[in-house]
Amino acid sequence: MLPRIFKSCTNCQEQWRRLDDFIQDPTVELVGYMPTFDDLGLGLILFNHDCGTTLACQVALFEHLYDGPVYEMRKTGEPECPGHCLSETDLSSCSIKCSCAFVRETLQIIKQWPKTEAP
Repeated sequence: MLPRIFKSCTNCQEQWRRLDDFIQDPTVELVGYMPTFDDLGLGLILFNHDCGTTLACQVALFEHLYDGPVYEMRKTGEPECPGHCLSETDLSSCSIKCSCAFVRETLQIIKQWPKTEAP
C-alpha cells in the first residue's frame, strides 16, 4: 500500500506527508482564501510554494485546528460585516458572530503556525 500524502506540488512534485509538515514548511506561505458560502468546508485556502505554484486546500482539511464557537447564521453582506471573506487576499480575523468566522480564525492559526528552520 502506498503511503498517504497530504499534499503534492503540481509544479515541482514536492510532497508533504502530513498537514503539519505542510503548514510548518518555510517554503509554503499562506496567501488567500476563496469561500464557498453554500458549504464553507469546500472553500479553498491558498498557499504559495517557493517553486512559484499556488496550491489550494479545502477548508475541511484544517477545521480540526479550530476549537472555538461555530455560528449558524451567515452575515456576509449585512451592515455589520467587515467584508473580509469577499477579498481573496484578506486574511484578517472577524469579530462578528457569523458562520464564516471559524474559517477566519483557522486562517489565524495557520498564519501563526511555527515554521521549521530552512535546511
